Amino acid sequence: MKLVFVYNAEAGLLNGIMDSIHKVVSPSTYTCNLCAITYGLTTMNSEWRAWLMQLDMPAQFFHRADFRRAWPDADMRLPAILMEKDDRLTTLVAADAFEGIKHVDRLIAVLEEKLAEAEHDHKAL
Repeated sequence: MKLVFVYNAEAGLLNGIMDSIHKVVSPSTYTCNLCAITYGLTTMNSEWRAWLMQLDMPAQFFHRADFRRAWPDADMRLPAILMEKDDRLTTLVAADAFEGIKHVDRLIAVLEEKLAEAEHDHKAL
C-alpha cells in the first residue's frame, strides 16, 4: 500500500512562486487546499513534514499534470489524497472534503482516521 497525494497545482519553480503569491494575495480563490494546508509561502509545514516522516508506508506526491499522465483513467476533482493498492486507487480525502479542513492538525486527524479504517478493512479480508 502507498499513500498518493495529488496537488491541484502544476510543478516547477515559476508555478511554485505564482502559487505562493496567489495564496497571499487571494487565498479564497486559491484552488489547491492541500497546498494551502501543508505549505507556507516557501516551505512545507513542519508538523506535516514530521507526520509524513513517521508514516509506516511509502508516500508519493503528484502535481496535477503528472498525476493525469500516471493515472489517465482516474477521473476526479483535485486535490485528493488516495491510497494505492494493487494498482488501484481508493480515495481517502476527496476535493470537497478539504472544504472542512483548514489546518494541518485537522488533516492529520482525518488521515489517521481514514488509515485506521483502511487497516481495519484490510485485516477483515
